[in-house]
Amino acid sequence: METFENLVRAEFTPKHTYLNTASNGLLPARTVGAVQSAVRMRAEGTPLGPLYEDVEAARASFARLAGVPAERVATGASVAEYGGLIAASLPAGAEVLTVEGDFSSLVNPFHTRGDLKVRAVPLERLAESVRPDTALVAVSAAQSADGRLADLPSVRAAARAHGARTYVDASQSAGWLPMDADADDFLAAVGFKWLLGPHGASFFVAPRDFGGLTPLLAGWVAGERPWDSCYGPVEELAHSARRFDVSPALFTYAGLRASLELLEEIGVDVVHAHDVGLADRFRAGLAGLGHEPVPAPGSAIVSVPGLGHRQGELSRAGIEVSDRAGNLRAAFHLYNTAADVDRLLDALTA
Repeated sequence: METFENLVRAEFTPKHTYLNTASNGLLPARTVGAVQSAVRMRAEGTPLGPLYEDVEAARASFARLAGVPAERVATGASVAEYGGLIAASLPAGAEVLTVEGDFSSLVNPFHTRGDLKVRAVPLERLAESVRPDTALVAVSAAQSADGRLADLPSVRAAARAHGARTYVDASQSAGWLPMDADADDFLAAVGFKWLLGPHGASFFVAPRDFGGLTPLLAGWVAGERPWDSCYGPVEELAHSARRFDVSPALFTYAGLRASLELLEEIGVDVVHAHDVGLADRFRAGLAGLGHEPVPAPGSAIVSVPGLGHRQGELSRAGIEVSDRAGNLRAAFHLYNTAADVDRLLDALTA
């Protein structure tokens, strides 16, 4: 624990009580330094080869966190672009099973196709709602609005029993909740929340057989030999999931590489225990105040109905949380402490 505390103190210097990682994670000092170095390279005209190496290092780091080979990981800019690829691969009339109120970037690509049957059910009924004509089950591992966790093992088992694929959005869980991406057909996550990176990066895990996806967004970086694929059609797509890459935001990936290195250095299991422990402390304190959060056992995100209107007041007091659908949403990550929890509880008492 001493190592954890020393690392956190060295990397993070929040000026306020920051409990809003579910919106944006704080940048570690090493990440800020990496981005600044990348910017200087551009300003000075230094060759940018090392920044492309950062992309590959970030890919490999995320692969280790996800539990898959790096060859199965693509790099992009958003979750929605990969949802769009999956949606484009489905036959007309295919059923996509989703969760009511799940995040738009996950579900909207399937709606915009126009000829898919998109069905939404309550999260707790997702596994039992898979049926023989379901082609894909798409769900966030942790719900953005309230932190509820999907029962992924049950969903996977139900999907396999009916011949459906699974697509998991780990944007609200990657970085604090251990991943098992090898158990799913597709997984995507943004880099700017719990992975502590700058905006503009995402990761996508594809199956070994590519799951029937067509690399509709393929440019030169999707070639097996990218620097030989700069002009004319790409003659040979990458033999790995890199065929689904889009041209990388180099500054962002330079920073994200450093952020992922920090998470690996600490260990997601350690982060998980820390984050959920703080969330449970907050839940216990809320009970003492007579408030009942949305049930989300084991989650680092706590959502309290009826208190969302206090977000502005709390922000003015130096406590950053979110207002989501009228709920006050607090998200606890490695840079938070028990003192942060207690300060929020004290503010809610006032």
